[in-house]
Amino acid sequence: MTPSPSALNRLPARTPDGQARRRALQGMAGDQPTPPAQVDYHSGGSLLIIGEGARAGAAARVLARRLSCAVLATDGAIPPDLPGGVQGLRGYPSQLQGHLGAFRVTLGAGGQTVDAGSLLDPPREAFDLILDLCEPACIEAEIPPPGYFATGGREDALSRTLVQLPEMTGDFEKPRYFGYDPDICAHGRSGLRGCTRCLQACPTGAIQSLGEQVEVDPYLCQGAGSCATVCPTGAIHYAFPPAADHLDLLRTALGAYRSAGPDSPAQILFHDAGSEPSLAADLADGLPENLLPVQVEDVGAVGMDLWLAALAYGAARVVLLLPAAMPARERRALREQRDYAGAVLAGMGYADGQVALLESDPQQTSLVDFLARAPGAAVAAPATFAALGEKRTTVRLALDHLHGQAPVDAAVAPLPAGAPFGEVRVDRDACTLCMACVSVCPTSALLDGGESPALRFVEQNCVQCGLCAAACPESAVALHARLLYDRERAGTPRTLHEETPFNCVACGRPFATRRMMDRMAEKLAGHWMFQTPEARRRLQMCEDCRVRDLFAQEGGFDVHRGS
Repeated sequence: MTPSPSALNRLPARTPDGQARRRALQGMAGDQPTPPAQVDYHSGGSLLIIGEGARAGAAARVLARRLSCAVLATDGAIPPDLPGGVQGLRGYPSQLQGHLGAFRVTLGAGGQTVDAGSLLDPPREAFDLILDLCEPACIEAEIPPPGYFATGGREDALSRTLVQLPEMTGDFEKPRYFGYDPDICAHGRSGLRGCTRCLQACPTGAIQSLGEQVEVDPYLCQGAGSCATVCPTGAIHYAFPPAADHLDLLRTALGAYRSAGPDSPAQILFHDAGSEPSLAADLADGLPENLLPVQVEDVGAVGMDLWLAALAYGAARVVLLLPAAMPARERRALREQRDYAGAVLAGMGYADGQVALLESDPQQTSLVDFLARAPGAAVAAPATFAALGEKRTTVRLALDHLHGQAPVDAAVAPLPAGAPFGEVRVDRDACTLCMACVSVCPTSALLDGGESPALRFVEQNCVQCGLCAAACPESAVALHARLLYDRERAGTPRTLHEETPFNCVACGRPFATRRMMDRMAEKLAGHWMFQTPEARRRLQMCEDCRVRDLFAQEGGFDVHRGS
């Protein structure tokens, strides 16, 4: 996160707001973000061209002078005039996966599969580059992997690609954009599927389910930060730079702006490098001087924790400028998060539009028109909490501060379904207190009653992942999205359901509920193993006493002899 590159030199400072902005941006310019780890690629120039034989052969004739080419003729027509050294294959990919320096292509026919590279002489373990001339493309991710070029049948795209491909040899590196903490991931437990928000938001196909966890392929990930934005726990977090760096910079910049004595509270504008050229002129002349432009690696990585923290630190409005090329999945994820944040803020009486998403356009007229409207009021006393880098904690600290100065003293806000805040509701007539929901809860939102048969709930821990509902054998659990503003109430365990305990008939220790035992007796009434008084009594024992009673029988076993 940095001020816009042109900001210090081009932004006017004609008013106290502009002078305060300059002071804030100067402070931001001296801040150095934490450098991320790097991901390395190597390409030796091995290229597979996939498409109809004539088109693929024509591309090979252009590229063969600088790349080691092979042609996969999807129509079976291998051109007879391929350049020397260019080999031809027939078939259509049944699977194409990988990235720059490590693509694997599988061909399928007649129920058999074979690796395309193994058919060449000499065999190739992998291809460094792929030129895909097929319609539709073999890889349909919104952001395809590095080293994969699909032209979609467009001659202009093919012409550009023929120029680009020869430059894709050698060693390359990019940031490792993400971090992942499986310990707080709510994706799955005990074979059940819970939160899938990151999978739905990723436009690259870099995230895969491993059952109880997810796996992010650092070679496929290209920095679309929507996975971190939608993650309710912070298990996936953006690392370019870390959220703590963003928060520190926002707090420092807004503090510097405020201390310079402006007439108006600051507005924050997040944008990426691609928006900079068209944004520069309007920043100089057309936009209000209380606007602080902040360039980020990816606008999709700027999520609710940063929005709410910026407002708590004293910003009057937070605006995200969405680039025209933003993938649909990332755009959809941001809109959903904006709707959640908007409902949270509206519940406290804050003005509509204090978190806004605007589309990028060549003239930026929508941005100019929007920012000409006065924002809502900023908090009277800005927050000073430190950036801890824990998403859920940051959101809670920001909400506590905003609620403390809110125009409306609300207790709870209803939220759209899918929001990462809410309560669990239990049908007490159906619930048997089996505690299956407790065993799968990844955030300790659901707790047992200790020595008594009860189900307790801590609302501030709930991320609405749905694992509890999936685990309940009685379908007694339902999710309800909402935000309980009072931190003490949200953090205090409350009882959702409790019943009279059933005590072991041998040792007197409570181990189940009366209703559970009645149901068990009813279900097993006709079972051959429980026809004797001794066997029925054993059902009324705790596990330890049941085992002891079994081995106290003749020979250590009960024997049932059929007629």
